[in-house]
Amino acid sequence: MKLRLLFSLALAFSTTPAAEPLPPDHAERMAHGLEMFAKDVRGLLVEHCVKCHGGEKTKADFDITTREGLLKGGADGAALVLYKSAESPMIRQMRHEEDPHMPDKKPRLPDEVIAKVAAWIDNGAPYDKPLIEGKKPPRDRAVVTAEDRQWWSFQPLAKIEPPAGQGNVVDRFLAAKAAAKGLALAPAADPRTLIRRMYLDLTGLPPSPEEVEAFVTATHSPITDHPSPAAAAAVDRLLASPRYGERWARHWLDVARFAESSGFEQDYDRAGAFYFRDFTIKALNADMPYDQFVRWQLAGDEFEPENPLALSATGFLGAGVFPTQITANEVERTRYDALDDMLSTTGSAFLGLNVGCARCHDHKYDPIPTADYYRMLSIFTTTVRSVIELDMEPEKTREAVAKWDAEHAPLAAALAKHEDALRPKFDAWLADGAKAAQAATWNVLALDDVKSKAGTTFKKMDDGSVLAEGANGDSDEYTITAKTTLRRLTGLRLDALADPSMVGGGPGRAGNGNIGLSRIQVFAAPVGGGEPHEIKLAKAVADFEQNNTSLSIASALDDNPATGWAVDPQFGKDHTAVFTFAEPVDFPGGAVLTVRLDFRLNTKHNIGRPRLAVIADAEPTLKADALPAAVAEALQHRDAMTAEQRGAVFDWWKRRDAAWHKLTAQLDEHAKKKPTGKTEVLVCAEGNKPVRMHTQGADFFEQTYFLKRGSTDQKDGVAPAGFLQVLSRAPDAEKHWQWAPPAGAKYSGRRRALANWITDTEQGAGALAARVIVNRVWQHHFGRGLVATPNDFGKTGAPCAQPELLDWLAGEFIRGGWQLKPLHKLIMSSAAYAQSSAPDRAKETADPDNALFVRRTPQRLEGEAIRDSLLAVSGVLDATMFGPGTKDERSKRRSIYFTIKRSQLIGSMVAFDAPEPLASQGSRPTTTVAPQALMLMNAPQVREWAEAFAKRIEGDAPIARAYAFALGRPPTAGEAQDAAAFLAAQTQSYTAENKPQPASLALADFCQVVFGLNEFIYAP
Repeated sequence: MKLRLLFSLALAFSTTPAAEPLPPDHAERMAHGLEMFAKDVRGLLVEHCVKCHGGEKTKADFDITTREGLLKGGADGAALVLYKSAESPMIRQMRHEEDPHMPDKKPRLPDEVIAKVAAWIDNGAPYDKPLIEGKKPPRDRAVVTAEDRQWWSFQPLAKIEPPAGQGNVVDRFLAAKAAAKGLALAPAADPRTLIRRMYLDLTGLPPSPEEVEAFVTATHSPITDHPSPAAAAAVDRLLASPRYGERWARHWLDVARFAESSGFEQDYDRAGAFYFRDFTIKALNADMPYDQFVRWQLAGDEFEPENPLALSATGFLGAGVFPTQITANEVERTRYDALDDMLSTTGSAFLGLNVGCARCHDHKYDPIPTADYYRMLSIFTTTVRSVIELDMEPEKTREAVAKWDAEHAPLAAALAKHEDALRPKFDAWLADGAKAAQAATWNVLALDDVKSKAGTTFKKMDDGSVLAEGANGDSDEYTITAKTTLRRLTGLRLDALADPSMVGGGPGRAGNGNIGLSRIQVFAAPVGGGEPHEIKLAKAVADFEQNNTSLSIASALDDNPATGWAVDPQFGKDHTAVFTFAEPVDFPGGAVLTVRLDFRLNTKHNIGRPRLAVIADAEPTLKADALPAAVAEALQHRDAMTAEQRGAVFDWWKRRDAAWHKLTAQLDEHAKKKPTGKTEVLVCAEGNKPVRMHTQGADFFEQTYFLKRGSTDQKDGVAPAGFLQVLSRAPDAEKHWQWAPPAGAKYSGRRRALANWITDTEQGAGALAARVIVNRVWQHHFGRGLVATPNDFGKTGAPCAQPELLDWLAGEFIRGGWQLKPLHKLIMSSAAYAQSSAPDRAKETADPDNALFVRRTPQRLEGEAIRDSLLAVSGVLDATMFGPGTKDERSKRRSIYFTIKRSQLIGSMVAFDAPEPLASQGSRPTTTVAPQALMLMNAPQVREWAEAFAKRIEGDAPIARAYAFALGRPPTAGEAQDAAAFLAAQTQSYTAENKPQPASLALADFCQVVFGLNEFIYAP
């Protein structure tokens, strides 16, 4: 008994949380607690608690059948504090002092019962054995074991030896599996069917009649060798076509939940979002290795920060929905939602795993602990959507700049020649005493010091102004100090200059570019020292003022902060105000001026680029020239000017010449047209200015936390970046894939580490990533994947129908450099791909899901391919690639160039099962509903294309030509007879109605009937 007691005590101590110090008499208390447990508490817990917490059910993930489970707590956190019953939630719930009351939906337990449980907790809450016989302690789900890795998709790729035999390896795998069930591949399809299938598969467009006939001529019929030389050549030609990328990019955009707006109520458009679509097309057409395709979408900015295509690829992470009206108490939760969207889509798209299911609890089926979820979530902590300027076509830009340079050079030469002609006149002007400079001229002050109460910093500009940077206070006060050697100062000029750094060019830093100068004060002191005194301002004028009362320049002379100078709506241009001194300022040796600008008129309406000038011994006016301080200084000593000073004076003087102004204006106007190639592109990266929505909080937080039950109110420590344990085999865990960015980089390197892990085929998730993409390719060629759930390779997904084939294909894919085009060719070269789709009832009965792939099932085309086929056979397809899309259903471009706005999806695409882009879609459903037929019958654009098709085939044998263009075959005798009867009846009807050109109308009707044939909208 004593040994048993000591063993129990040791066990109890081993499960006591290390953070809680044990009381000095814990051994004695534990021994007493064991006696209490055996005598009273065990029975009480079994009678009142265990049924709901570890017996028939486990509510709130709280299992008390073992002491480990009791101490672990449940969904709401810890249930007790050892040795402190008064602080234990479990006791407070039993006393009905805290929700939920326990036992649930039952009367409160008697005080003496609660007292016994409390006393037991005060004595360490020991168990002598589980409450249910044979019950094992709860497993620590945060640790993934070797047993967890036994699921097939978590295993490394098996080294598969293909079945023996001749011919395509894919066929050998399938034939071996089928033979075990007494089945065999179906005969080959006829050449017309096969070429149509290949074209629709790889380009989403039907072959032309000429292409069909050339293939039929070059191919033996029936096909007996796979592939025939003609079929192999056709596949190569189609894979090299730019139409291939447009077709297969649409499959990936479904997976990437791509759209060009934010969703939710406002559904704001996203500038530059379409560049991710263009990246996908370009990458597929170039046969970018898939591992690079993955890396760029996760961290293109970290792999190739100078490559605009790599940066646009990161649009993958930012393509999901995001609310645009975020209140203060929603900010943190919304940010975690955004991170979850990035992580969940990454898991579904690249790994075929529902990682997001572990947000609130350990994954119920797959070995993905909540801890792993938050470690992966932490990778995206500072990743935000941004719109940045990039040159997406640098080669075109270089060509355009070269052309611009050739046009610009003669203009620059003409100006230089004119300046050379001006120099003798300038020399004469100086020799004559530089008289024009002695007239009323504004002298720009060289500013010695500029301070801001709100913490704004200032950058000195070449024209004597200063540019405000950094903080922009709700209100502010600028204090500007400058010296001048001029005597008898009569006025001050304030320039509020425009600058591209401000909204709309400014000149103010407000959200609309306005200013709000509530007061200006000027103080003067002698240069040699002395107390400054305020200069009275007699009057003020401005080139523009918002009104002539409360928002006028005159109202900036009083001490009312609610009035002052503003310039709405004249934004994006320079503005000037002139203040006349009541008395001249005249100090021997010059003056030290202090100008105080007070901005309290409106929020953040501070001048963004101020400049000051003074005028001496003359009437201050808006029209007087501004003489730079350096020029004024040089002219005072013009007999001893340096070459540099002489050049500065000439630069000022030449601006008085009308011809110089004309030539300069021509040069400047042309300079504005210099091609930059820069365009706005949506990226999802780090270190760029985030896209700012209507939010009352931060765009992101510096740390990601472990959350209990997914609640931001229950943080459980900072989550370090990491990966899924079940797919990590490196001995040094996360360190194996870490990457340190170069010094000064604006990104963390965490997303690059994630990409390294996902594409690591030896010790990371690369084997699964390869399986997933190979399965996607197979799915789109056969209508069903080797794994029928392309986004779920976990335990809730469908089992792999051909695991040996999938692993062999994935291995070949990796060994071939992750190239997709060779994978297409390998699959399409198989006899399995070339099978006839003729019905086979015996096979349908033996293999209803076609998991053995021994028959071909015709596939209904997606809405995009149906519409593109309509355009192609009508002869009106606009092949223009890339660039902004459209929501106009009458557009003649391919359907992939529709703008995907979440609240305004394209109706014809939705009718044919295009998904809502809310989450990753691995496959589309195929429905047969009335709106599909109605759209083909009644949509104005379909009628328009039917009329174009009619014009294309009118003349000799229009029926045969219609079948050749639309279906790639001649009509049967019965079809030709029915079509001719239809045309005759329609022509007669239109003639009776006195319709113009009845035969043309009838032919358009016939073309529209052809569009509605099942054969037209199915890939055979």
